[in-house]
Amino acid sequence: MFDACHQDGIRIVDVRHEQTAGYAAEGWARLTRTLGVAAVTAGPGVTNSVSPIAQASFNGAPVLVLGGRAPMFRWGQGSLQEIDHVPFVAPLAESATVTDPSRIGAEVLAAARAALTPPRGPAFLDFPLDVLFSTAEVAAVEPEDPGRHDPDAAAIEGVAHLIDESARPVFIAGSNVWMDRAEGRLRDLAEAAQLPVFMNGGGRGCLPADHELAFARSRSQALRDADLVIVAGAPLDFRLGFGNFGPDANVVHLDSSPELIASHVDLAAAVGGPLDMVLGALAEVVSHTDDRKEWLDHLRATEAAKSDTAQAELRSVSRPIHPLRVYGELVPLLDRDAVVIGDGGDFVSYAGREVPSYEGGRWLDPGPFGCLGCGPGYAMAARLAHPNSQVVLLYGDGAIGFAGMELEALVRHKLPVTCIVGNNGIWGLEKHPMHALYGYDVAAELQPGIRYDLMMEAFGGTGELVEDPDDLGPALKRALDAGEPYLVNVITDPAVAYPRSAVLA
Repeated sequence: MFDACHQDGIRIVDVRHEQTAGYAAEGWARLTRTLGVAAVTAGPGVTNSVSPIAQASFNGAPVLVLGGRAPMFRWGQGSLQEIDHVPFVAPLAESATVTDPSRIGAEVLAAARAALTPPRGPAFLDFPLDVLFSTAEVAAVEPEDPGRHDPDAAAIEGVAHLIDESARPVFIAGSNVWMDRAEGRLRDLAEAAQLPVFMNGGGRGCLPADHELAFARSRSQALRDADLVIVAGAPLDFRLGFGNFGPDANVVHLDSSPELIASHVDLAAAVGGPLDMVLGALAEVVSHTDDRKEWLDHLRATEAAKSDTAQAELRSVSRPIHPLRVYGELVPLLDRDAVVIGDGGDFVSYAGREVPSYEGGRWLDPGPFGCLGCGPGYAMAARLAHPNSQVVLLYGDGAIGFAGMELEALVRHKLPVTCIVGNNGIWGLEKHPMHALYGYDVAAELQPGIRYDLMMEAFGGTGELVEDPDDLGPALKRALDAGEPYLVNVITDPAVAYPRSAVLA
């Protein structure tokens, strides 16, 4: 496979650990809305890729994982890394073993098509060694067009009627709005119907953060007071209260495929189909209205009040550094097309609240599976997909321990990424809730003050330690301007905790 890539001019990006190969493929898929491909060795190579496969499944990312496999003619005799991968990968991805060399091309194309077709997700193929080293006559295979179907007109009319009749609607745009290339249609619909839009996960930036109908800080109040909640391209999972909104709210679910429509919620309406077509159809039939000014002004007042409340922490002069001070310094330095990646718990939760997105496909986090260690792979994908944009990787000091050696891969491949570590010396997501519940904590401490900056320097990049809040801005600017892998190690306050009521619920 590597020889074929070399002969065809396909760049191979090699990493330290198979998990990072999987996360890089998933990051590429989510950023570019095309297929991400990872190749791993048999046995432990495949087992090491299971978490990325699971994360891709939760995130609906089109990823194809290609695995090696012990030879068929020796099967059952104890070959190196001999294990049947398909049974344990199959619950997460469409999976198969290719046993006929003449079928390799067709099987790969079919798996790629399955990954790319809504509801999207990972696919897995493995190839016995003796199959790959066999020869066969192979006919050229053309990829098939799965086709697209217009959404049901009656269903569209039903949703449009609910929108027209509502006084306090809320629109939640999730990752599949981006994946379905529906960001333009989202804007058309929001402007036509004057819908306040909140963006979730990979949907961030599908409406620019400074658009008059883009909202963020008032989501809890909006969902509590709404009489209509439309969720498009996101599951009704824990991030959205499992679909339990205010007592007066009708709930509408729109997503890329009928298989993704929630079955655990009493829905007022639902449409499963390509969201560019669904939102486009809705934009054409909803009533154009200015009647929601009072509702929009109410939400804007909440947004402004919460923004004002956050200012003291964003400018905090405390030592150790308040984690929000990092974002107070970082956000003004970010370009509109910056790619921001979150790999952590508390530290990244603050970023989700404070870092705006102005374009789609410029925010990556683990998503609802929540597997840490994805950051370096995502950062590699972001740098390769967007060579002229800022790429910022936000690390918790717990998360960097999962794949910290991949900083070497960033340096070796000459991929300029700005890494920022919120270093508070604890597992914040565990320590603070344990204290709240039990009054003490166990297994929640990390070694304080670890010099992750020196770790980056050891790999050949640049590192910087920041302990004084006044040094933050200059350090971050140096990192963003450096044009090389750069790590800013920020000693943050372990006593500060992000509110975790949603997680505890």
